[in-house]
Amino acid sequence: MTRRAVSSAMALDSRESADAATGRRTAAGLWLGLWRCVLLVLCTLVMAQSALAAGTPVVSNLRIGNHPDKVRIVMDLDQRIDFSIFLLPDPYRVVVDVPEVSFRLPEAAGSRAVGPIAGWRYGQFRPGTSRVVIDAGSPVEVKSAFVLPPSGSQQYRLVIDLVAATREAFLKDSDASIQKHVALSAPRLSAPPAAPAPLPKSDDRMTIVIDAGHGGVDPGAIGHDGVYEKAIVLAAAKALKEALEATGRYKAVLTREDDSFIRLRERIAIARRVDADLFVSLHADSIKDSSLRGLSVYTLSENASDKEAEALATSENKADIVAGIDLSQQEPEVTNILIDLAQRRTMNYSARLAGYVVKEMDRETKLLSSPHRFAGFAVLKAPDVPSVLVELGFLSNREDNRRLNDPAFRRKVAAGLTRAIDRYFQGVQSAFR
Repeated sequence: MTRRAVSSAMALDSRESADAATGRRTAAGLWLGLWRCVLLVLCTLVMAQSALAAGTPVVSNLRIGNHPDKVRIVMDLDQRIDFSIFLLPDPYRVVVDVPEVSFRLPEAAGSRAVGPIAGWRYGQFRPGTSRVVIDAGSPVEVKSAFVLPPSGSQQYRLVIDLVAATREAFLKDSDASIQKHVALSAPRLSAPPAAPAPLPKSDDRMTIVIDAGHGGVDPGAIGHDGVYEKAIVLAAAKALKEALEATGRYKAVLTREDDSFIRLRERIAIARRVDADLFVSLHADSIKDSSLRGLSVYTLSENASDKEAEALATSENKADIVAGIDLSQQEPEVTNILIDLAQRRTMNYSARLAGYVVKEMDRETKLLSSPHRFAGFAVLKAPDVPSVLVELGFLSNREDNRRLNDPAFRRKVAAGLTRAIDRYFQGVQSAFR
């Protein structure tokens, strides 16, 4: 091999060695970049998981166990929370308030009787507060209540132990627990509940308060497909608000815009605070006779028009009891409302509106026999606001249940109610000409 050939071979070897080294550095750079991307993704996931953990607490299960010496209630949580407990008699209830949580319970965790526990329910009580109400068939005492930290596969657990007690002991503990609960809640309750602002005087639209029944811890009736009344009537209330405001003649105010619990008397107070011209409460019934279906409208009467209406009013008026609110002492405002029921003028206007509702809704859906009925619903007791309660149908009936879950049908109902309200105000205005 000549010197030139040797030199050329050496140069080629050098270039190949350099290229190989460059290739190794390039590959190493690629792998390094890939690992950096992987680490960045992992860090992002960890940060996202941490952010999620810092959000709304999640209750993943609630279970009740009956032991020889106690009944133990356990709530599984993804983070530690504060809680307060108070007792209410007649019926016996153990009420547990926690910061607002997301309930994601398995179907197997449904309310059922366990030992002295007759059942339980849960939901949002007010913005920022969730509530669990435990119904007891006999007096009980809170023996202990505490939060356990995570252990192994277990999450945080709120544990409440109940033991049997006498009625006298229950009443004593109830008084003490309520005083303590009020003291703890005082900072949050010092300001009056949020209410819609009164309309400006320059706004000459009529104000219609639309009350979606139930909500939060009070689910109302349950349909064939497991949908709660509180969800159906909220959707119907929003459809009615949209239909009314589309006319340009009305300002519609909802008593609740989400799955919140609103006291019956607070619903009345909202209507009075916004100087409402009408109050329309929406509900959906459920009874044992699954063949019964149809819409009906109720106006106030201390003497129900029939036993069915009386039973319905009784069940609806227990909504505050369902939420664990003490109804033994009413506010002065409520006393005044009950006294003012003698104001026949408002009741007459309510009956006039109900008549228009019956006529217009007969064009949109099947009506119950004798569709205008009378009952002592608490939400109809505002003395100065004409009020009706519309039972949109029966969730216990398959056809009514199907239609009430259909947004198109809810829009038809909203259109019919809007026409009825139009006719009502046309009649009122013509009466003063």
